[in-house]
Amino acid sequence: MTTFMDVHQGMQGITAEQLSAAHRADLAIEADEGVRFQQAWADPESGTVYCLSEAPSAEAVQRIHERAGHPASEIHAVPLVV
Repeated sequence: MTTFMDVHQGMQGITAEQLSAAHRADLAIEADEGVRFQQAWADPESGTVYCLSEAPSAEAVQRIHERAGHPASEIHAVPLVV
């Protein structure tokens, strides 16, 4: 499994409740693609959301986000984690 950091843009004004709901939507279906979402962070002012996951591929991460209604703008493999 590879660790991925993905970025979502255009979510200005996102609240903690909305971030939590989006994260729960991912968690509800993540097993379908063998993804394990670990954490999500948001900057409501810039509208940027970041998600950390482990997955077999970036495409698997994107498929889950798309199905949950919030496709990622960018997905980056993070090969070094401490």
